[in-house]
Amino acid sequence: MHSSYQPLKPATNKLLKKRWDGAAQDMHRRKVKGAKPVVDTKSPATYTHLQYKMKKMQLEEERHSIIDRDNRHLLEKMSAIMRTRGRVDNWNDYQPKSLNKAKRTRELIRVTLENQKILARIQAKQPQYSAKKWEEEWMETKKFMKSVRKYSEDWYQLQDAERRSRQTSRRQVTREERATTAADSEDEVDKSKPATPVKASSVEPATPGKE
Repeated sequence: MHSSYQPLKPATNKLLKKRWDGAAQDMHRRKVKGAKPVVDTKSPATYTHLQYKMKKMQLEEERHSIIDRDNRHLLEKMSAIMRTRGRVDNWNDYQPKSLNKAKRTRELIRVTLENQKILARIQAKQPQYSAKKWEEEWMETKKFMKSVRKYSEDWYQLQDAERRSRQTSRRQVTREERATTAADSEDEVDKSKPATPVKASSVEPATPGKE
């Protein structure tokens, strides 16, 4: 068999040359078979967050959990009503709570103490001006004014009373004048009217002795 083998290159021993060429050919085939492609022809990778909307699924799950919780509470209430024949359970025993109540209380106490200290300092402070001295000075000023003025102290009150009395008298005189004018006009109207004649037939003569 090896005697009929025709190598590509000259060789002194055809048997060894055939074996060597066969081994090289096998090695070449193994390399070709195990060679990695230069161009990536594989399908692209699939990602879970692109295939499934995880945020939507989370929201749906939360909504279902809230619905289940409300249904469970409702079922518990209904079972309690069935067991206890529907007693009133809507009492509001909630006590208001505050996260910064202690801090606000301390701040209020601090402000109150500071205000009390300020008030104590103000009350302990001696006044710079004396109201009694002002009163004495005003009385002395009134004495000076009384000694130098021309009219009496109640001059303005007297003038006001006199003015009011004059206005009252004027109003009274005006009323009397109006009443007199009205009476004169009525008398003139009565005089200007002609006397109405009396018919003889309408008046029956009085018969003596017949009443």
